[in-house]
Amino acid sequence: MKQILFWFENARYIALPQSVMPAILAVCMAINALGFSVIPTIFAVLGVIFGHLGVNLLDDYFDFKVKDTSFRLHMTHQGFRARIAKCDYLTSGATTMRHLLIASIVFCSISLACGFVIFLERGMPIVYIALLTALLGISYSGGPLKFSYRGLGELQIGFVFGPLLMTGVYYAACGVFSWSVLFVSVPVGLLVANIVYTHAIMDYEPDKQVGKMTFAVLLRKKKYMLLTTFCILFFSFGSILAGVLYKYLPVKYLFVFLTLPMAISLYNLVKAYIKNPEHTYTPRFWMGPMTDWDKYQAVGIDWFMIRWLLARNLVSFFCLIIILINLSMKLFA
Repeated sequence: MKQILFWFENARYIALPQSVMPAILAVCMAINALGFSVIPTIFAVLGVIFGHLGVNLLDDYFDFKVKDTSFRLHMTHQGFRARIAKCDYLTSGATTMRHLLIASIVFCSISLACGFVIFLERGMPIVYIALLTALLGISYSGGPLKFSYRGLGELQIGFVFGPLLMTGVYYAACGVFSWSVLFVSVPVGLLVANIVYTHAIMDYEPDKQVGKMTFAVLLRKKKYMLLTTFCILFFSFGSILAGVLYKYLPVKYLFVFLTLPMAISLYNLVKAYIKNPEHTYTPRFWMGPMTDWDKYQAVGIDWFMIRWLLARNLVSFFCLIIILINLSMKLFA
């Protein structure tokens, strides 16, 4: 049990909301469709969870092969504002690269097993979705594509955690595709991608030094980074509004605008970081839950976590509102 918890923690289970919330959202949208089945639905969500954890470990594995990630610690000592301790379980000697690779393969294998169960129920379309997801997941930092080293990692994540994930889970749940799901999955994918993009803005200097070509590094100029943040955040809300106006989505979906204060706060925090990265901020209630705040302050990463957690919370609440809307439609139908 101790080893299982060790690998769950190092696989960054804290990031699971960025995949689980879109998956549950797709399930709730599928509840109202004909052909809904519980068993493939459960395995679809489990497949998403274990696939996400496995790919996170693979990302560490490939990143560590490029360069020992303790370089962040050295850069901090040199004056760079860098988030410390990525892969500290490797640099500390708590495990080895071989065991890391084995753990990632185990997680991914469980995800593929879940996909096989769904295949028995839904047929070949789920195989195509699973294979494309696996290819893109491995290619985030693995060769030969290495999206995260070419400035395309954020786009890859937005596509995988948005349209690809939600379409796949929806199809697993009810056996059909839906334009409404695709329409919702685009802003969800953008907001998930924004979690990584916000991360990349704050890790701009260390990523540039190690040669990791994130989208922030690709943009280079801070004004372009901020403009991209603005477009990602507010296009997501504009997409929902357009969906309602063109009758792809019910009017109730406009309740997602309740999360607009979170988006505005995140934009302002990113803008503040670009102008003055040394300034610290205290979480506010409209930013959502930020547990272990004292711990983050103690280790000196509160400047990073307030923005990362806010970006994560924005996706979670954005999805949660649409989830509640669909459940209410089912309950009162």
